Order: sequence, then structure tokens, then C-alpha cells
Amino acid sequence: MSMRPLSEADLSHVRAVFTDVDGTLTTKNRLEGRTVRALEWLVGHGVEVVLVSGRPSGWGECWARQLPVRAVVTENGGVTFVREESGRLEKRYAEAPAERVKNRKRLVREVSLAVRHVKGSRLSMDSSATEVDLAIDYAEDAGLGQDAADRLEAFLHARKVTAVRSSVHVNCWLGRFDKRTAVEALLWTEWKTKLAKNEKRFVYVGDSFNDQPMFGAFPLSIGVANVKDVADRLTVPPRFVTVTREGKGFSELVDAILRARRKGKR
Repeated sequence: MSMRPLSEADLSHVRAVFTDVDGTLTTKNRLEGRTVRALEWLVGHGVEVVLVSGRPSGWGECWARQLPVRAVVTENGGVTFVREESGRLEKRYAEAPAERVKNRKRLVREVSLAVRHVKGSRLSMDSSATEVDLAIDYAEDAGLGQDAADRLEAFLHARKVTAVRSSVHVNCWLGRFDKRTAVEALLWTEWKTKLAKNEKRFVYVGDSFNDQPMFGAFPLSIGVANVKDVADRLTVPPRFVTVTREGKGFSELVDAILRARRKGKR
């Protein structure tokens, strides 16, 4: 399925934006001021924002407390933070406590084997802040490249471990959850709704392999332009793509949403 220009998307009914972080909100691994302003513009115009990331729960709590967002899904769906109407922050897990403990012990063993299997690979610096998954750095500080990520994924898949890369890490976990299952649960608990086949209220924007469950779930799925770097390897690409890359691409999407909403109110 080819990706269509963002200009062809009907964004006039958007009620909430679900967005990846690395390579989507960030630009060269930094969250720029214009991107934060874009988040503020959305919220200021009545559009809620949910971050959906492979990053650790430790990052998620920080984002949920400091950024203008309704919720943060972290660890590829394993841990979610939700801002309640009272202002209280609630933490939700995809797995029961006993299952998390069992899976964590095995995951540490399996990932340790994978790191030894692929020379030069190592846990990401922020893996100490994880609770459910672990991340192997291939492109953030390690600079190993796509071939090493391929070998890491293949090794872990053979051992029945879920392993899927973001733009910086190979994220690894055990358990039946991903970004999509976490977001579907969030939609039900917070909005009492499910994604419709022709859903126009919710947008998802991302840039990499671990965004594919969301690209498949959202009729309004958007890739920032750097998704083209991996498009030939995506089984499920986004339906639409921005002109600009990374944080600029996200700001481009926000501008398009706000223009469509203004036009729709005339």
C-alpha cells in the first residue's frame, strides 16, 4: 500500500492525536521548543495528546507530569500513565504482578544472551528505568546499524521473545501486548469507544517498525517523512506521510489539523 500525501487526509474531525516520540516528536534525538509548542497548540484547541513509546516507564512518568498530554503509553504497551480528571496520575500495567515477575526474570536471561551473540551490542543506557521490557541500543549511542538490529531480532525471535526496533533501540519483551493493545484499552477506559473502520476522531503518527501495529489500527495513520527510510521494509506502512522529517513533520501535522478544524467550523 503506497503512502499518500498528508494533504489528502481528512483531519477536520480529529479529537485526539496519538504519537510516537523518538524520531517523531524528537529531532536528532532532542525535543525542540517548536514541538512542545505544537503539543500546546493541540491541547489549547481541544485536541488531546497521548504519547505512545518504547521508552521506559521512568521516562513516561516524567513526560506525563511535565508535558501537556492526557496519557503516556511506555515500553511498547507494557506500562501506561493516565492523567485523571482530578489531576491525579494513575499507573496501569498490561500484565498482572506475578506474570511481570516471571517474564522479567526470563527476559533478562534472553537479552543477555542476545547481547553476547551480536558483537558490540549492549543494553540501552535507559534500560535501568524499565519495568516490563528491555532495550538493546543499536542506533542511539552504539551506532551498530541495521544489520546488527536484524541479527538481534532474529536471535530473539528464535527464542520466542518479541523484539522489534524503534528508530534507536531493539525493544524486547515477553507477553501479549504492544502499542495497539495498550491504546485500544486506553480508548475504552477513557473514551468508552473503539476504533471504527472509518475512524476520523483519532490520529496516530510514527516513524518506525514498532509503529506498525498502530499504522494498521488507525485509518488516519501518519508517518513523518523519515518513515520513508524504512518504508520498503514495513509490512504495514502508514496511510499518509508528511513532507518534512521528525519534529518538523509532527508540527506539519499539527498545522494541518488546526487548519482543517478551522475550515470545518466555517
